[in-house]
Amino acid sequence: MTSLLASIDQPSELRNLSRAQLPGLANELRQFLLESVARTGGHLSSNLGTVELTVALHYVFNTPHDRIVWDVGHQTYPHKILTGRRDRMHSLRQLGGISGFPKRDESEYDTFGTAHSSTSISAALGMAVAARQKGENRHAIAVIGDGAMTAGMAFEALNNAGVHDDLQLLVILNDNDMSISPPVGALNRYLAQLMSGQFYSAAKNVGKQVLRNAPPLFELAKRLEEQAKGMVVPATLFEKFGFNYVGPIDGHDLESLIPTLENLRHLKGPQFLHVVTKKGNGYKLAEADPIAYHGPGKFDPAVGLTKSTTPTSPTFTQVFGQWLCDMAVQDKRLVGITPAMREGSGMVEFHRRFPDRYHDVGIAEQHAVTFAAGLACEGLKPVVAIYSTFLQRAYDQLIHDVALQNLPVVFALDRAGLVGADGATHAGAYDIAFLRCIPNMAVACPADEAECRALLTTAFEQNHPVAVRYPRGSGPGVALPSYLEALPYGKGEIRRTGQRVAVLVFGTLLTPALKAAEALDATVANMRWVKPLDVALLTQLASTHDCLVTVEEGCVMGGAGSAVLEALQASGHAKPVLQLGLPDVFVDHGDPAKLLSNIGLDAAGMQASIQRWMAGLK
Repeated sequence: MTSLLASIDQPSELRNLSRAQLPGLANELRQFLLESVARTGGHLSSNLGTVELTVALHYVFNTPHDRIVWDVGHQTYPHKILTGRRDRMHSLRQLGGISGFPKRDESEYDTFGTAHSSTSISAALGMAVAARQKGENRHAIAVIGDGAMTAGMAFEALNNAGVHDDLQLLVILNDNDMSISPPVGALNRYLAQLMSGQFYSAAKNVGKQVLRNAPPLFELAKRLEEQAKGMVVPATLFEKFGFNYVGPIDGHDLESLIPTLENLRHLKGPQFLHVVTKKGNGYKLAEADPIAYHGPGKFDPAVGLTKSTTPTSPTFTQVFGQWLCDMAVQDKRLVGITPAMREGSGMVEFHRRFPDRYHDVGIAEQHAVTFAAGLACEGLKPVVAIYSTFLQRAYDQLIHDVALQNLPVVFALDRAGLVGADGATHAGAYDIAFLRCIPNMAVACPADEAECRALLTTAFEQNHPVAVRYPRGSGPGVALPSYLEALPYGKGEIRRTGQRVAVLVFGTLLTPALKAAEALDATVANMRWVKPLDVALLTQLASTHDCLVTVEEGCVMGGAGSAVLEALQASGHAKPVLQLGLPDVFVDHGDPAKLLSNIGLDAAGMQASIQRWMAGLK
């Protein structure tokens, strides 16, 4: 590490530097960031694009007294490095280490926890209003970008903020023409006009120089400029919301950023600064392929990402992607929908082969679900590929627009259960609990890759909404059939017959449960469906065993185990039931296997929990 960055442990030390030193600091910060992420893995492209902006914000504003809210949150590594966490970057996203997203309990500089998009303007507005109410002189800055402006929540916040003309609120649009997937939608096309902003800016400056000696003409030119401005740059949209729009300016040019931020700091009322950045800036490989370098694992910066030659079993995401293409061939009614997660949800090949049936709606989960409902009303068969954690954002639409009307929409819920390095914000811990209480909704939990393919087919055949939940990463390695074949709807199976205790497994924890059952000589049922629950199988097991154990990679409260208890009570079977699943805490980031072990959901943990519980029953 070179001298400038090594001397910065807090932003107050950054503010002691001269303006002339800041470009050098930015270069050191970018190099440190690249080398650090290469060692740990994590989000890279988005963070390389915010180096200069981060330096400028902490240089101009009095953080943490002034509040900075970073939208999405995966663009905050430079912020973490400059706010006292440089020496902990080696622990990034690891068990016991620092988070990959802002966390209020990690640093006073992380003023608001973010990891889902489009929340920054709302939060910063709340902070600005609170400062006014308490009589505190502080600024609130929302840094929004990476496609987050496509979400309706951002515009709801703009609409609310624009009526407050006395707030110290600054919204910065970090316009890198990207989200995680390529940009989509009419708004993006509108913002893309900033490319012509370079022409506008150059023409404006030249015109002022030429006409400065002719005051009447100069004043006329200024008035014409204001009229033309809205046709060349996207100022009009944000000014209609009540914001003073400034920009676009180069987000990598500190000589533009710092004076602009200093001027805005002294203005009252809602301010909107439009900065243009490049994802992956300063690292040519990431600039050329920002999607591949969005969230890489460990790699050699001198070489870049390389394809692994080690054969691995397909991930559940890949299983879904292949199923989607195969089913699209078989049924022309199928339509695929994603809220800006084409790569993450495994839809790249589907997009290539069926472009007219592929819809990326942007970071707009609520719209995605209701859009699917509209398609289903007209006889199509929509499949919404969405992370479990992101479906939470469209719960009202799920109930009101899909389930209440009993529309045949398939929800492919990726990242169900724990997700490892992304931590609690991205864990799919609650979908079983919040889905099974909805009338008309069915919920399937495949145990392996082949079962995932089959249950997706089963779900697609139904004439009502069905969710199929599956985890991040690979399964146990069960071979996939080339054909499409459904499994019986709402039916499970017995996978091992034992004595006294029956273990009912919902999902991919079947493999460790079978291992634990061998040591316990327990019966194991692969339940497959949380809803409809296989009550016939359940009552059979309750009648032939002394006690039952439920296992799920979801929250215990209200989950599959709760469904079993409800069914037992309704059928008059009074049997002891042990519920194993995610505890009533937010499980933090770390290696998934280690996390499961820590909460007793590996084979050894299940065995120990069951043995202790059974000993207490004697």
